[in-house]
Amino acid sequence: MNLTSTHQRFYQIAIYISGFFLFMEWLRPLEIIGEFNNVSIFFIYAAFCFFISFIQLNWVVSVPLKLLGLIFIIDGLYIGERIFSSNWFTIIYDQILYNIQVIQGQQWWQMTPMFRSMLFLVLLWLMSYLLFYWFIVAKRMLVFVLLTIIYVTVVDTFTIYEGKWAIIRTFTLAMISLGLSHFYKEMEKEEISFKSNSASFIWLIPLAGMIIFSLFIGYSSPKLTPQWPDPVPYLTSGNPGAGPGGGAGGPVQKVGYGENDSRLGGGFVQDDTPVFQAFAQEEQYWRIESKDTYTGKGWEDTLDGEKSAVSPDDLEFETFTDQVETEESSTYLNFTAEANFNKLVYPYGARSIEQLPNNTILELHSNTGEIDTIRDGSMTQVEEYLLEYDAPSFEYNELREADSEDPEEIREQYTQLPDNLPARVGNLAEQIIEEEDNRYDQAKAVEAYFAANGFEYSTEDVEVPEENEDYVDQFLFETKMGYCDNFSTSMVVLLRSQGIPARWVKGFTGGETTGGTETIDGEDLNVYEVTSGNAHSWVEVYFPDQGWVPFEPTQGFSNNTDFYLDVESDNDSDPETEEENEESSRADEEDPANPNQQAEEEGAESEEDNSAAGGDGSSSLVPLWITSGILLLGAAVLYFTRFRWLAAYHDRKLKNNPNRKTFEQAFLFLLKLLEKRDLKRRSHETLRDFSRKVDARYQSNDMRQLTTYYERLLYRNEIDQKQMGKVTELWENLIKKALS
Repeated sequence: MNLTSTHQRFYQIAIYISGFFLFMEWLRPLEIIGEFNNVSIFFIYAAFCFFISFIQLNWVVSVPLKLLGLIFIIDGLYIGERIFSSNWFTIIYDQILYNIQVIQGQQWWQMTPMFRSMLFLVLLWLMSYLLFYWFIVAKRMLVFVLLTIIYVTVVDTFTIYEGKWAIIRTFTLAMISLGLSHFYKEMEKEEISFKSNSASFIWLIPLAGMIIFSLFIGYSSPKLTPQWPDPVPYLTSGNPGAGPGGGAGGPVQKVGYGENDSRLGGGFVQDDTPVFQAFAQEEQYWRIESKDTYTGKGWEDTLDGEKSAVSPDDLEFETFTDQVETEESSTYLNFTAEANFNKLVYPYGARSIEQLPNNTILELHSNTGEIDTIRDGSMTQVEEYLLEYDAPSFEYNELREADSEDPEEIREQYTQLPDNLPARVGNLAEQIIEEEDNRYDQAKAVEAYFAANGFEYSTEDVEVPEENEDYVDQFLFETKMGYCDNFSTSMVVLLRSQGIPARWVKGFTGGETTGGTETIDGEDLNVYEVTSGNAHSWVEVYFPDQGWVPFEPTQGFSNNTDFYLDVESDNDSDPETEEENEESSRADEEDPANPNQQAEEEGAESEEDNSAAGGDGSSSLVPLWITSGILLLGAAVLYFTRFRWLAAYHDRKLKNNPNRKTFEQAFLFLLKLLEKRDLKRRSHETLRDFSRKVDARYQSNDMRQLTTYYERLLYRNEIDQKQMGKVTELWENLIKKALS
């Protein structure tokens, strides 16, 4: 006698559910390796399709049901128009037409997310039919089980997906599904019947016991270390461009903003998925948070306890003081569906935020600058908002003269280092800054150290320190290769080892300009696209009376923070300039070739002779007036030609002694001369903006080139002796144009 329909249905359901969960293991990695942000929706639709297939509804009913499910998912994810309205159908038609053209042109990467999701849902629809036939009709589970195990192991090996628990789940489900399938076929084949329902389930006890026993043995048995070499470096060695790998013992990660920085190191997979568009006047860094405690392996935030709700009209968080010059500006941020920060992304000087959705609360972590966005009691990603901010401009001399005592809480929190930090890290830092006498130049010396000592920016084959190794020590002395986390962490640690407060900051770089502009609140703003690949870390150094100032040590990146030099105050207070003026005056007084000086001496001698002869001095009146006139004329000539002989003086110093000091003095003199020629640099202008204005006046490109050399000197402490001839030539060209 055949199995009763009840028993048959039970085993079919058990086998089908096991097969469905095996199929779910194919979908789980998609969220990580395939950039799917709505995998749970696909899970639900797959379950819906499997259910419709299992109950074996007539195709006249099942096809419309699955199609309706697909339509509702696409509408909810991508279409804002009312469902089944004319505009709704227009969007669907345009999407299908566009993507058909893309497919015909074989430009697969141009397919829209909506169309890709539609194709994937259709694939799930078809798979539900195929797997029902495979599991229930053909009763062939073994092939699908083997394919699933191969798929999970390959994905675990070659991608960033961590498949340890997936392999355990797959093994368990495989044992269950294969056991039930075999048991079901044997009962059908032998025509076994049961007098009671309970008797049919007794046969399941050995199967369950065997599965539990196998799992226990596998979990509790000792695990050997890998006996074979890692195949990934070998397989990718023949094609270096195949993709980044952990190589060198480092795990492969996906680039992007993350919160767990306790274990730094390892390579990452580049990801250019757009996360937000920024509408701003110019490119800048987008800050999210800072961290304070370096552990030797990474960063932890031990100051995260203090947080409070803040008003959108007053964010109450500034990294710099009121003494820093600022310029009011605004920016508009528009986030994509790929963004999942649940935090405010903001520029330096953020003051207030507008256009927040209703019921959104901002919660500030006062020490880190992290601002959580909370709606209806849970963390959420805000889709768009408008920020008002005060863009800071730091003056070089004020930073160099910031020599007050650091506040005690700043000194305690931001000079922390682990007790087991190797001594050679501190020794290196001491050597780097030994010739500098102020905090700014010391920070610049550390920032410039990486550019001049063979360090390489790389995202592949980046080492992860062993248990007994320090992350910074390994980078500074062993590998000298890494990305922003390596460079920024090393700079913070080097500065802290010398008692200079510094902290590690995370966020995004400015992104790439799209070339377009948008008018927002009456202000023309450039459009920048920021991707996951723009996630970045950098350094902030504390300056008394100024606050936290950003620095950029990573090779290939430039600091977008505005720095300026107050030329007038610099010349007024520069003791070297005063000393040069005194030396020039003394040279004029002592120069025997000076006709004014000779006339003065001759007049004095004539006056002495007349006095000695007993005259009344009336005969010396004519020579005295002549001498006075000559002196006044000479003084006038010297005054009106002072820029020419000062230019000659700086030119001689540049050629005879080409170093940082002489170049800086010559550049400042050029700015002063240009100011006298009605080319004064405004307080809000950067050196680059000013150089473009100068070149427009003289129809050349000399000022921009010279400014580039000057910025390298200031920002990176670089000066290339081989290029000094070119620098001097550029400077002379500009001097000639300004004097003509």
